[in-house]
Parts: sequence; C-alpha cells; structure tokens
Amino acid sequence: MIGRVQGELTRDKTPAERQIAARVGTILVSDMVAPAELAHFGEAGVLGVVTTGGSPLSHSAILARSMRLPMLVGVHDALKEISDDDLILIDTKRGEVIVHPTAQDLAAYRTWQRDLARSADELQRFRGARTATRDDVAIELYANAELPADIAQARALGVSGVGLYRTEFLFLQRRDAPDEEEQFEAYRDLVLGMGGLPVTIRTLDLGADKADNAGIAIADEDNPALGVRGVRLSMRKPALFTTQLRAILRAGHYGPVRILVPMVTASEEQCARELRTEGHEIADHYEFGAMIEVPAAAIALSTLLRHLDFVSIGTNDLTQYTLAADRGNDALGTLHDPLHPAILKLLAHSISTARRAKKPVALCGEMAGDVRYTALLLTLGLTEFSMHPSSLLEVRQEISRHDYATLRAHSLALLRATTRAGIERVLERMRAGTRGIVTA
Repeated sequence: MIGRVQGELTRDKTPAERQIAARVGTILVSDMVAPAELAHFGEAGVLGVVTTGGSPLSHSAILARSMRLPMLVGVHDALKEISDDDLILIDTKRGEVIVHPTAQDLAAYRTWQRDLARSADELQRFRGARTATRDDVAIELYANAELPADIAQARALGVSGVGLYRTEFLFLQRRDAPDEEEQFEAYRDLVLGMGGLPVTIRTLDLGADKADNAGIAIADEDNPALGVRGVRLSMRKPALFTTQLRAILRAGHYGPVRILVPMVTASEEQCARELRTEGHEIADHYEFGAMIEVPAAAIALSTLLRHLDFVSIGTNDLTQYTLAADRGNDALGTLHDPLHPAILKLLAHSISTARRAKKPVALCGEMAGDVRYTALLLTLGLTEFSMHPSSLLEVRQEISRHDYATLRAHSLALLRATTRAGIERVLERMRAGTRGIVTA
C-alpha cells in the first residue's frame, strides 16, 4: 500500500496539476490507512486523509492527530463521490467533506477559520497557567506524545509532565525494529526535552495487525485486538522487550522516567544489573505502572496495586473490551459509548481503589482531552489527566469553570443511573449548577 500511494503522489503531473497541487495540497482518499503508512505521508506532501472505514478512536486516527494531519474517517461513499484531481474541503470538526466547493462554501470556510483563530487567542490566557478548579483544587495535566513536536508544544503550554509516550511510532517508521542505541537516543531526547518533569514511557503496544510493518514477525490473527499484543508481545519477544527496557533505563539517567507496563518486576531488575555491569549510568529508582484497559485489570486492581507505583487508565480499550465493540469498526460507533453505566462504574472503581492505596492514577484515553467529559471525570474523583497537547488549553479552561466539591456531590447520583439517558440528566443538572456559579 505504501509503495502504491507514494508512486501515485510522485507520478508525473501536467503543469496545471502541479500548479494546483502546490497551491492547495494533496488529500488522500482511501478505504483504510494503517498507522505505518501515515508515518510516510508528511514526506509525500499529503495534507489530509479521508477514509471510507475506520473510527475516530482507531490507532491511525489517534496517530494522525499527533501528526497534526487532518483525517476524516467513516465517509462511506468517499471513493464513489470523489475522483482524482477533484477539489475538496475536509472539516474534521464537523465531520464533513465538500466536493467542488462553491464560492459560498469557501467564504464560510474562511469565516470558520477566523472564528477558530479568535477562540485560540482567547485560550492563550491559560497558556502556562496553573490548572485548578474554582474552589482551588489543583489538577495535574499531562501530555500524550509520540513526536518531538508534541514535547515542544507540551512544554510551551505548561504541563506537569508526559503522562503517556507511545513508543510505537519509533517502530512504525521503518521495516526493522530500532536497536538499543536508536531507542536510547529517542528516549533521552524526550527526557531532556521535558527539562526535569516526569516522563511516562509505555513499552511497545503493537498487535499482529501492525507488528509486521515494524519488522516484528507474528502469526496472522483473526482478532488482533484480543491476541498477542502489548505486553503479551513483549513476553513472546524477550529480546525485543529487553532491548527496549535497557534503552528506557539508560534514558532515566537524564531525568525522571516512569515505565508503563503491566506487572514487570523481574525483567527490569535484570536489565538494570546488566547495564550497571557494562558501565552505563542509570538512575537508582524507577516507577513502574500498569495500563488499566481491560475489565479484568480494573476489577482486580487492588491486587495489582501491591506490585505497582502508579496506574494509568486507557479508556479507549477499556470501553472497547467492556462493551465488546471494536473501536476501529465504524459500524459499531454508536455502541462504543464512554457514557455507558458499566464504563462509569469501572472508572469510579479504578480511581477510588488507587486513591485508597495512595497510588497515583491518571486517565490517558481520548476522554481526557474531550471537554464534554471533563466535568464527569472530575465528579468521579480524577485529578490527573493526560491528553494530546492540542487539547490542553481547552481542558484547562473547562476545569477552571467547575467547583470540585460541588461536582463530587453528584457522584453518587451519577453512579446510580442505570441508563445513558439517566446519566445525561445528572450531567445536565451538573451543567446547570456550573452555569449558576459562573453567572453569580
């Protein structure tokens, strides 16, 4: 697929085609796009992507947001309605594709751009500001990151650290797995870039559907989401896992590093001993945490916490696995509902269990960066959010509008609701209360 796309993008064009492409850029329209393919699009001059399948919570869509590459998914008739060299507008906020835009369409687009710029200007007063609720409860905002640009943006906006560094991008940019030195340099630069703030590095999280693109051989699976992925892959490929742990441990010499993997208590100790024997400088202490993204981990959290320094809740997969709704399947989009009563109960249980054990708990799924859920997460007791840097200012502003104690008073009613409609009613009462506070 990558070769075909690059070949098409670099094919000979007429002078007129080249002039139009230089002025407006290229948008790729396809059935699906794999994460490994996205890594090459910037070099090929792709300014946006439209796919007929997929979902906003797919790995490709999340990676595209990190790359600041506009991507619209689930546009079923795109390949039927759009032809080569058509002029189109894509609006990822509204979920629209406009083919052959009129003068009125272009004028509306420019108005929207101006409104967006004004909103961005208003948010600048929250740049570098302390994150706190109206009743002065401090909230920690961390960054989800994959690229150097994410780190620079996060530092500029004033984060508490990196709550999730996805290491997959290092592997997806190439056809063979990066060696220890290459990984070490990437993690070291990440740590140095955060200037002493804590950095949470998640070990490789690839399944059979993506590992082959990174030069990691895994047998094909009918359902990679429930197969050999994440830490299961690491356990099947101990040399791969050890190389990554060694690189992370070495990077820890340059600043505070936390390693995010489930239940690693022996392999990292062996790596530390070997690195010291070889003369590498590493820190004396590391924190190890687990991703809470399957119901079993959430339910058994009190047992897991005996072996962990911290936990991070991954709501994308937690919702997928709890509701048996593939997050990458656009046909199940309406079923992938983070406001399902079961999801809220698992979130509340995970947050309260970790807090009782005096272990830090953060949420790094897409919910954390979506202001529609900010008040809800505060109500459940969450005080550590990790999100893409582009969402930080908006979430910081939203947090400042709420009184933490008032929201917490709604937690019992929220968890007693047995339907989504019931949850929405509680949330509306909470919003009404916030409006009352703001206008008082």
